[in-house]
Amino acid sequence: MSYFFTSESVSEGHPDKVCDAISDSILDAIYAQDPNARVACETFVTTGLVVVGGEITISKEKEKEVLVDYQKVIRDRIKEIGYTKAEYKFDAESCGILNTIHRQSGDIAMGVDTGGAGDQGIMFGYACDQTPELMPMPIVYAHKLVKKLTDIRKKNLKLMPYLRPDAKSQVTIEYSDDHKPLRVDAVVISTQHDGDVKQSKIKADVIEHVIKAVIPAKLLDKKTKYFVNPTGRFEIGGPHGDSGLTGRKIIVDTYGGWAPHGGGAFSGKDPSKVDRSATYAARHIAKNIVKAGLAKECLVQVAYAIGVAQPVSIFVDTKKTGKLPDKEIAAIIAKEVDLTPKGIIERLKLRRPIYAKTSAYGHFGRNDKDFTWEQLDLVPVFKTYVK
Repeated sequence: MSYFFTSESVSEGHPDKVCDAISDSILDAIYAQDPNARVACETFVTTGLVVVGGEITISKEKEKEVLVDYQKVIRDRIKEIGYTKAEYKFDAESCGILNTIHRQSGDIAMGVDTGGAGDQGIMFGYACDQTPELMPMPIVYAHKLVKKLTDIRKKNLKLMPYLRPDAKSQVTIEYSDDHKPLRVDAVVISTQHDGDVKQSKIKADVIEHVIKAVIPAKLLDKKTKYFVNPTGRFEIGGPHGDSGLTGRKIIVDTYGGWAPHGGGAFSGKDPSKVDRSATYAARHIAKNIVKAGLAKECLVQVAYAIGVAQPVSIFVDTKKTGKLPDKEIAAIIAKEVDLTPKGIIERLKLRRPIYAKTSAYGHFGRNDKDFTWEQLDLVPVFKTYVK
């Protein structure tokens, strides 16, 4: 018997993603001047307003040097996303900005300063052989669909001149009972638009210029269902349509619900926060295990205690596809990979201003040299254990 699985994604103009982008842009602006700063920046947006808060601590060596124009960073990012018109009721020029940032707690700093984890928590990494990206197929295509909408809006607007920044996608894949992707059963796309365009035009354009341009024809058939702006209109959107918060799209950011999530968001956090760095490290390990041939599918969990460097546990589940027992693969990871926060940060080169571009279209499965957690540099190590 076949079964169906669905994942969703949202564009960078979605209000929650606007918040993620602002938080990560602030992190990048600080990291460009002080790669040892501690940053945990949260953002809230609504009609005509941005509120930023959280804890930011500049290192003692840079305290007198670092100057960040938060207003400019925030407005530049909103402009780059595409909120540039007053009619959107949220735009880069006129929105109000309230800054409530303060310093990190000294109680937390005591543990982090000695190389410990910035918090307790559980983090998951995952990889599988469903796609060339070694990611679950539903989330791969969900991301690509909203990214295609954004690319048309920014680079080829004549093709669909009515597009606005906010958009969502959802892809349902039919799988065989042995977990092989068979076909695309349904695609849902909601895209914000100007008011003077017919929904029939939007649907035809989305199917032709977005869906068929992204999803291979072999996966689409006569039974594939297309839902485009199913409410009938999507003119009001972005932060005017819904308020947004940093960290509210953690399933979109990871594996679309196919694999577990530990619960911690990424955006606005420097890599001393294992919510971010250890989740990246777990994906890096899982991907390399699959590529090395140790398993066709791999879930890695790591857990930390605040202020403690070494993980308190490492768990592996290959869904019975492993060439070795899961506990042996976990032992190999513990032996071969430094999973202390310091080790992760150094191995993956995480103290760089690379985070704004992670804030939309997923943190994993991306072909970008700055996404070091996607590199396959551990494959030779893991291949030595393939029997």
